[in-house]
Amino acid sequence: MIDTALIARHDRPVPRYTSYPTAPHFHAGIDQAAYAGWLAALPLGAPVSIYIHVPFCREMCWYCGCNTQITARLQPVAAFADNLVAEIELVGRQILSGPIAKRRRVTSIHFGGGTPNTLAPDDLRRIMMALGHVFDLDSNLDLALELDPRRLDAAFIEAMQDCGATRVSLGVQDFDREVQLAINRLQPYDMVARAVEQLRASGIRAINFDLIYGLPRQSVRSIAHTAQAAAELRPDRVALFGYAHVPWMKANQRLIVEADLPDATLRAQQFEVAVDVLVTHGYEQVGLDHFALPGDGLARALHTRRLRRNFQGYTDDRAETILGLGPSAISATPLGYAQNQTDNSPWAREIRAGRLATARGIALSDEDRRRRALIEEVMCYGTADLTVLPLNAKSELARLAPLIADGLVTLQRGQLALTPRGEPFRRVVAAAFDAYLQPDGQRHSRAI
Repeated sequence: MIDTALIARHDRPVPRYTSYPTAPHFHAGIDQAAYAGWLAALPLGAPVSIYIHVPFCREMCWYCGCNTQITARLQPVAAFADNLVAEIELVGRQILSGPIAKRRRVTSIHFGGGTPNTLAPDDLRRIMMALGHVFDLDSNLDLALELDPRRLDAAFIEAMQDCGATRVSLGVQDFDREVQLAINRLQPYDMVARAVEQLRASGIRAINFDLIYGLPRQSVRSIAHTAQAAAELRPDRVALFGYAHVPWMKANQRLIVEADLPDATLRAQQFEVAVDVLVTHGYEQVGLDHFALPGDGLARALHTRRLRRNFQGYTDDRAETILGLGPSAISATPLGYAQNQTDNSPWAREIRAGRLATARGIALSDEDRRRRALIEEVMCYGTADLTVLPLNAKSELARLAPLIADGLVTLQRGQLALTPRGEPFRRVVAAAFDAYLQPDGQRHSRAI
């Protein structure tokens, strides 16, 4: 059981470190011209991943922190698909304008959102066709889609089959009806079980579940039941995210009754019991909050030290370049990060005018790369080689001192390692190496 005194001393707002530097430090100095140059400079032999953001849902879940808009009409989604195809072609032209005028090899495509299955089945097909025209899609392409089980039908499953989908992630969150009512997402267990059955029958190789702890009206008992029910459906992976309550950033979260939210101690207990249930059912913990069956690629990546952390969380994808398409999507290139216009209208306006929709980003310095590698190692493995830091890294050592004193980490001959009691504080440990982090308390969710 986690020590409440440790929570009181060390729990604070810190990034989730799906990138470094993190998105709050992106700036408008990285514009369309800068990103165009980065695209033209992409190395030829290195694999590329693609992330596509579908910014639509049929109704708003009150807990949601994603960039999405609500529509019940087909026309806005169809228009988005038109613009997305145009963006794919535009990015392809920018890549070919460089000194190496050859198509780049894509090994992974991930549709996120929002809700990707708000797309019409034929729109999914033509988006994939456009990608195939512009990029060299690998014969072992990993094609993953995030799905809302409430909106999943046979026609969309058939379209995924036609496109060669290999993995899906189902937004489960919690099976308890009282919790579902508190977050405006009614989704019975039988609905999820039926979706799993249909997806497996269609030939989808791998299924992920997303669960959330720290939700309103959630208890230790209810999250244990949810983890038990989820494990019995045998998804290949489970992501167990802590709910990030940031109503000053996400207006829909103001609909949540704050008195119904668990405190930090109860959140920690919820996480611990859910971990125990998943591990008891044969899942292996990967990093901070992911779990995988032993034969899954994520578990293998952990043991072979090929695990990575990016905007989708923990992954076995080895591509250094991620091309983000759609509103708010972030691209990661060897030279830096670039983010598209956040809202659909300005993004679409730029694309229709034949311009990249880049709004902001950040160029990477050598120091950024060193710190990013340290932070990623902490987040993935709970270790770090501090000998890569400058000899005068006094601020980092000062931040680590109370963590060492409380037995959360050890430091011997420049080698840092989390202890078992330090595992829940992995983000806090990683934050010790963040040169940009300011203690403003408003940009990030709390660590516990």
